Amino acid sequence: MQSRHVAIPDEIESATAEQVLAWALETFQPRIAIGTGFAAEGVVLIDMLARRTDRVRVFTLDTGRLMPETYDVIEAIRQRYGLEIEVFFPQTETVEAMTRERGVNLFLRSVEDRKRCCAIRKVEPLGRALVGLDAWIAGLRREQAETRAEVRKVEIDEAHGGIAKVSPLADWSWQDVWSYIRAHGVPYNALHDLGYPSIGCAPCTRAVKPGEDPRAGRWWWEEERAAKECGLHPGRRRTPAPSAVSPS
Repeated sequence: MQSRHVAIPDEIESATAEQVLAWALETFQPRIAIGTGFAAEGVVLIDMLARRTDRVRVFTLDTGRLMPETYDVIEAIRQRYGLEIEVFFPQTETVEAMTRERGVNLFLRSVEDRKRCCAIRKVEPLGRALVGLDAWIAGLRREQAETRAEVRKVEIDEAHGGIAKVSPLADWSWQDVWSYIRAHGVPYNALHDLGYPSIGCAPCTRAVKPGEDPRAGRWWWEEERAAKECGLHPGRRRTPAPSAVSPS
């Protein structure tokens, strides 16, 4: 497998998270950045990176409708690690036009309108954040959702010009994430303690009940599970193996 800049070794898939990050830094520095919404996975990766280098660019997307607790953890991380965090906002004129035409809470009308809102508030700013990079780091895990079940630790991001997309925690469990946070005293979003495993915009996120899917709190009014991505990480479901037994 090869990005537009470098061949990706097959053995990277069996490497640890720390080894994946070390390879990514050695291969792509300084044209690499971590993009994070400062959920549990993101703060783990920032801590791992801070233990290796102080030269990695960190960026986040501020949709204008984030939770107060998200701003709190951004500031806590900034101070803890002495980071300059780049914040990308949606284009004001585009947001104004969208809300004039479809209303402030258009995302409640349909999946199509919700994806339109996500595209304007998240996807377009991400495109600007990635300009000039050869690779970016994300906190994706296979366990998070069906749409992420096939995530590889390093893959080609075709949606952004064939740069490398690095997901060091792809094979981590939720327990692995929290074991790391507790072991290293990493600041985290207080909403995680209130039943929010996945945290997005305030009107589109709620706590989940014990036993519910981790992303059940995202766009919970939508029935289609496969649609529960915002467009930042176009998902692909695991293809089931063909059955060896003919259906009766």
